[in-house]
Amino acid sequence: MHADIVFTGGIVRTGSANGPVHDALAVVDGRISALGAAALAARGPRTTVVDLAGGALLPAFGDSHVHPVMGGLGLHGVPVRDRASVEDVVEAVRRWADEHPDAEWITGDGFDPWLAPDGRFDARRLDAAVADRPVVLRTTDHHTAWVNSEALRRAGYTAETPDPVGGEILRRDGSAQPLGTLREFGALNPVFALIPPASHEAQVAALREAAARFAAAGVTWVQDAWVEPHHADVWMAAATTGPGLPVRADLAFILEPDGWRERIARFAADRERVESAAPGLLTARSVKFFADGVIESGTAALLEPYTDCPHSHGIANWSLGELAEAVTAVDALGFRPHIHAIGDGGVRAALDAIEAAARSNGPRDRRPVIAHAQLIHPADLPRFAALGAIASIQPLWAQRDPLMTELTLPRIGPERGGRQYQIAAMAASGARISFGSDWPVTAYEPLRGIATAVTRQTPDGTPEGGWLPEERIDVETALTAYSAGCAHQAFEEEEWGALRPGMRADLVHLAADPVETAPAALAGLPVLGTWLGGRRTHGTGASGYVPAARG
Repeated sequence: MHADIVFTGGIVRTGSANGPVHDALAVVDGRISALGAAALAARGPRTTVVDLAGGALLPAFGDSHVHPVMGGLGLHGVPVRDRASVEDVVEAVRRWADEHPDAEWITGDGFDPWLAPDGRFDARRLDAAVADRPVVLRTTDHHTAWVNSEALRRAGYTAETPDPVGGEILRRDGSAQPLGTLREFGALNPVFALIPPASHEAQVAALREAAARFAAAGVTWVQDAWVEPHHADVWMAAATTGPGLPVRADLAFILEPDGWRERIARFAADRERVESAAPGLLTARSVKFFADGVIESGTAALLEPYTDCPHSHGIANWSLGELAEAVTAVDALGFRPHIHAIGDGGVRAALDAIEAAARSNGPRDRRPVIAHAQLIHPADLPRFAALGAIASIQPLWAQRDPLMTELTLPRIGPERGGRQYQIAAMAASGARISFGSDWPVTAYEPLRGIATAVTRQTPDGTPEGGWLPEERIDVETALTAYSAGCAHQAFEEEEWGALRPGMRADLVHLAADPVETAPAALAGLPVLGTWLGGRRTHGTGASGYVPAARG
């Protein structure tokens, strides 16, 4: 049988550790049919021949933890990302408000939390730009918001308002008056609930925009790590109408402590609804938990107190018993727990909950996910492999950037600071690792994450030799975490994540072989083409259309 597509003129890396390198790959009906000489022999008069032009063909990337709808919507609003100072952010708010006089709320996404000392942002700075309309800006980590006085007023936050469960309202020095900085969702949600939601159509458009960006970065599968009930409808609409989607996805339904027993009652029906709407493109097999917050805000749950705040262990979003009960309940329904856990206390709580679920529900291949796993107590590191828990790590965070130097390290001190993002140690322990971006928290391009995982350096090459260099990994290990590691998380490692005959032709064409590319150049390596099931979704000739159901 002649091939539909043959790739030649470069190298083909199959994704197998120390596996053979080929010079050609053939595709028939969306699946890999042959490699090497057999692929070249499959060319026929109607075969599309793709010239790799000396580059490399690899398994396409996945993203094990990302927020596509949120990220797509965040591309609009006040452009506060990458601003150099508080003054720059305020000026961006002023300009946007002047240009949008009819906007009832002024929102922006992704400013850096280290721009103000100790991450404390004052409402009065925003009041100077806009006083008569509410302003709500979220930091890059999405666990903190900077709001103006009008937003505080509308939310009913006053000096008499106590800190809500699972949140913190920062106060002015020497006063109970709200400062204008809100931390964690217990404090954020009452404000967010007042903001008029984007229309269904706007959310579908935002998801399409996000998915096109993923395709351009070589990504063909994503784990949506925060799915509200209406987000499922957004995914289904985007997948089954118009041009379709250039990525596959698994949806993780969010489960919060308040009323969780009532919420899980609808999860099985929602799963069936999603998977029947777009078979082969969408699954809904995960449930998202937040075990804690983030270290830079002092809200990640720690086993020992914060160095800069000796009375605080952070914020545990669930009691230990209730987290274990909820994880056990969703596990019993056949869902995969996907647990945000950053502090060593949060990681231990997540591991304990997973262990409780396995003890209660019996042995099976459950593949629970602990996302981020920034700080792990040494006694807990081997528990990942023992429990079959996947560490979904965001490698782009493993650098000594201003977030690390200005906020994180001062809060946890040198000993704990020296055991963050233990990627190499995790791999050596036998734990399964998948890589993700957490976009819009940080950049979605896998090659940027790979560069950081390999070098442990900032983009300007500091520090020399890398930060915590013993935790550096090689390029092949990083590529595997972004491909086969994600496929394992998706329960689809026999379908994609490697290049073998019979597997889906989910492929990425890079301008050069990443294994032979200088580490400092990896982040800028061009992605020349992406294919999902043999259909080109990025690069010359990309159709922009992917049918909902593919085998």
